[in-house]
Amino acid sequence: MEETRGQTVGRRLKTIPVVLLAGLLVTALLPLLIVGALVVDIARWLRRRTPFVAVRLTAMAWCYLLGEIAGLLVLTGSWIVHGFGRRTEQMAEATWAIQRAWAGWTFGCVRVLFGMTLDIEGDDVVEPGPVILLIRHASIVDNLLPANLVVAPHDLRLRYVLKRELLMEPCLDVAGRRLPNWFVRRDSGDPSEIEQVVALARDMSEGEGVLIYPEGTRFTPERRDRGVARIAETDPERAARLSALQFLLAPRAGGVTGILEAAPGVDVLVCSHHGFDGLRLISDIWAGGLVGRNISVRFTRIPREDVPDERDEQVHWLDDVWLEMDRWVAARAGADVERLRARGRSGAAA
Repeated sequence: MEETRGQTVGRRLKTIPVVLLAGLLVTALLPLLIVGALVVDIARWLRRRTPFVAVRLTAMAWCYLLGEIAGLLVLTGSWIVHGFGRRTEQMAEATWAIQRAWAGWTFGCVRVLFGMTLDIEGDDVVEPGPVILLIRHASIVDNLLPANLVVAPHDLRLRYVLKRELLMEPCLDVAGRRLPNWFVRRDSGDPSEIEQVVALARDMSEGEGVLIYPEGTRFTPERRDRGVARIAETDPERAARLSALQFLLAPRAGGVTGILEAAPGVDVLVCSHHGFDGLRLISDIWAGGLVGRNISVRFTRIPREDVPDERDEQVHWLDDVWLEMDRWVAARAGADVERLRARGRSGAAA
């Protein structure tokens, strides 16, 4: 990443002490925090029948901080063992394992604490690598899907395109900088950002893949409408095509087409998911939205010979992929509404 050592150290001197102090405080006060959260949950349930969320969030905060501190300690130990960072290849090898353990711990805690379940379709098409992985972005939680559904079970090492703001998360900062990832400045307009994203896709081995979120940010209806309006200023035909989107943002084509060019012959793996919708912020989780959620995930593999070679045709192809994913999400959203209606009718009959 184009950043001086001073900038890196300065950021970490701000973020790491905060995590360490927060972890110590939450651990010391955990019994009191749990009791207080339980009181809040009981009051909320009596008033609005809201699921118990305060206790879950308190426990999740402790689990997250524990994972952060443990991850930082292991990453520091790895740096020392590998010659204070001089043996970069060996340190990167260890970092892959540390990253996998951290992501598994975090996602596992979310699943257990919130009673979240997963239905996965198409798991058999994930392998072999290399692959170009395209995934939608709907929530603060779906960032954990690739590590837990692609990296861990299939041993595919993903090169991530991530937003620069995630450097404020210490473990992602330290581990992510040791591995072939790029923390992009969104909406910067700097051509070098696309060049760095494209560079990730070059020279991938069979056990690797490159991951990009073509939408660039989490979905909201307002962002969807603004995105289509921006496209209409320069490409009315494409905007008209993408105006049919309901649940997804218009995909940004620059990074995807650049990756396709840099990785000729590599298949495209598309990850669709439904169930994280409406969970963009912590406040959405506070309202009880994550409790008992069932998450549907679908992997589809597109052979490279089915992807056009010309850039304009690739943009049209990407739009078609996104429109098909939107229809898939819409069908599951409709099924959820029908189940709720049926539950309401059966309850009224009882």
